[in-house]
Amino acid sequence: MQLKKYVSLVLLAGLAGCATLPTSGPTGKQIEKSVLANNAQLPIRLVPIETIADVPVDPAGAPSSILPDLAPPPTDMVGPGDVLEISIYEAGVTLFAGNAGAGGAASPVGMNPGVQVQKLPPSRVDDSGDIVVPYAGKLRVVGRTVGEVEALIQRALRGLSQNPKVLVTLTQSITNSVIVSGEVNRPGRLVLQTNRETLSDVVALAGGYRGNAKDLTLRVVRQNRNVDIRFNDLVDNPLLDVPAYPGDRFMLISSPQSFSVLGAPGRVEQVAFPRSSITLAEAMATAGGVNPGSGDPAAIFLFRYIKDDEGNDTPVVYHVNMMNAGSYFLAQRFAMRDKDVLYFGNAASNQPGKLLQLVSQLFTPLVTVTAAVQTLKN
Repeated sequence: MQLKKYVSLVLLAGLAGCATLPTSGPTGKQIEKSVLANNAQLPIRLVPIETIADVPVDPAGAPSSILPDLAPPPTDMVGPGDVLEISIYEAGVTLFAGNAGAGGAASPVGMNPGVQVQKLPPSRVDDSGDIVVPYAGKLRVVGRTVGEVEALIQRALRGLSQNPKVLVTLTQSITNSVIVSGEVNRPGRLVLQTNRETLSDVVALAGGYRGNAKDLTLRVVRQNRNVDIRFNDLVDNPLLDVPAYPGDRFMLISSPQSFSVLGAPGRVEQVAFPRSSITLAEAMATAGGVNPGSGDPAAIFLFRYIKDDEGNDTPVVYHVNMMNAGSYFLAQRFAMRDKDVLYFGNAASNQPGKLLQLVSQLFTPLVTVTAAVQTLKN
């Protein structure tokens, strides 16, 4: 009789302080109240996912809308650092190809009925964009095509040589190249042969990627602006695979995507994306679903930072009630993002059950001992 009385007192005391029992997190109602209460200190937007219009849409902007949109230059445009090979063809009176006189000595200027060619030493365009040609002096070639450089040298030699013809070959191109680094097989400088190579073409020409494509991000830097693109998205969405531009810098970065699972799911952990993109429904299934003993299917929340119109990070909480049949279809259209936090709310009705479980664990040994004592007395 004393034992029953004692257990009753403990149960009454436990029910009075039921809220202090251990829990894996707040309930759905507690989260909603917390968002409203702290809105002044940390403005958080709570978005119930009830219709397809409530499902967030990933920005569809292509890199060309973020990076400077520049028309591709000619592939033979000359710039600082480029190396030119210059050949000068002369007929009749020659300036560069000397004739041997009667004594066998070479003369700088001579007569020859045939065509003579003189290849000058390789000329590297200096930082100012100039080259030096004998007899013609310093010539500014930066921003000109190879054909324009040929015409420039030919005009400079007019009057010094009898109808010279000039052939210029771009033997080493720095201007029309990009730099590729990171998770590629052949990092380094890559010359764009056609100026129609796309972002994925650059990676392919650099020997292809290393690792798993779903874990890779391509960072493109163009004129001090950059954009990050998931490498798999270049295959899934051809609109993202925009042309490369001379001077671009590419870095292929290993950055696996993941989301965190908290609250009352089947398990609590950080989960890597099994593919480059997954839906909310797939994420919940990967996490083991709602714990039937402690979770609340009507209290599924997703915490995420999104960019506002000014580019600032704004916290948003999406609420999905999986007790509604329509939510299962909406969850299949809800795309997860890297670093999302998926929270399974606790059921408000599981606190008395936890109390009874705790009381059972505490008093089962005592009841066993009491029963044994009674057996010995009898």
